Amino acid sequence: MTDHTHGTHEVGEIPPANTGAIWRTFWILLGITVVEFTLAYVMKAGGLRTAFFVIMTLVKAFYIVGEFMHLKHEVKSLIWAIVVPIAFIVWLLTALLMEGGSIFQLR
Repeated sequence: MTDHTHGTHEVGEIPPANTGAIWRTFWILLGITVVEFTLAYVMKAGGLRTAFFVIMTLVKAFYIVGEFMHLKHEVKSLIWAIVVPIAFIVWLLTALLMEGGSIFQLR
């Protein structure tokens, strides 16, 4: 019989998980969340606080997509094919919210 080993692991043996990247991502997202919660209690309610939370939520969403969906390892054209439509959607939502608020000023 032949020896069925590959490198340092035997066939069927599962190598230990590399959890360092997952923990790094966890700590970064936790830090952003702690800053959000802290500013939620410190900042006065208003447009600045709302804008800050929207921006921080987008930062966390892009970071999660980049890390867990491995988008940061893709070619640049695929990244731009996703980012550009998202930018237009954000612009559209902002424009609709701003224009929709003007209905209250008509009366």
